[in-house]
Amino acid sequence: MENLRAEHLGSGRTAAHWPKPLLPEYAFIGRSNVGKSSLVNMLVGINRLARVSGTPGRTRNVEHFRVEAHKGSPTAWLLADLPGYGFAKISKTEREEWHKMVRAYLRERENLQCVFLLVDVRHEPQANDLEMIHWLGTEGIPFVIVFTKSDKLKQPSIVHNVALMKRALKRTWETLPHLIITSAESGKGRDELLDFIAEVNSRWGAAPA
Repeated sequence: MENLRAEHLGSGRTAAHWPKPLLPEYAFIGRSNVGKSSLVNMLVGINRLARVSGTPGRTRNVEHFRVEAHKGSPTAWLLADLPGYGFAKISKTEREEWHKMVRAYLRERENLQCVFLLVDVRHEPQANDLEMIHWLGTEGIPFVIVFTKSDKLKQPSIVHNVALMKRALKRTWETLPHLIITSAESGKGRDELLDFIAEVNSRWGAAPA
């Protein structure tokens, strides 16, 4: 599995502390303890790029990384690791600050190409995941649903839970969003994620037809 070149650019809660929006950007978001940092590390092939913790709610700011491949497309891109949602052991004030920061980022980050919404495939559809999906759709923000921790379930259970998510989405969506099944342990889904990013990057800066 080829590693990518990646560097941490900074951490911040406002646009003044985020990198200049000069490269295509991809945001990773999901429920606390969904395996977001592990997936980010698997994606770039660097074990300690994003901090992995057994304590939910560890990420509090938007963490930015610059990523580029050793070979292939010369297009570098930015990866944004967003704080997880759904962590019960935080105050109402902290939760409101989270909503304010993340929604401002998702609405206003002009170079944001896609949000990778991480969902733990071990569970049936969760209310706050469905709420985030609905909000992204309402705001017109492009997103992909990325199922995590597929190594923790047998294939029939994975198929079952993905089908439940599709059924829940079909209640309000005419066309289902793109779905990718991943495992940070086995590397499953890595090529599909990187191919998706490369395809979007190939259109970066292109003049409208």
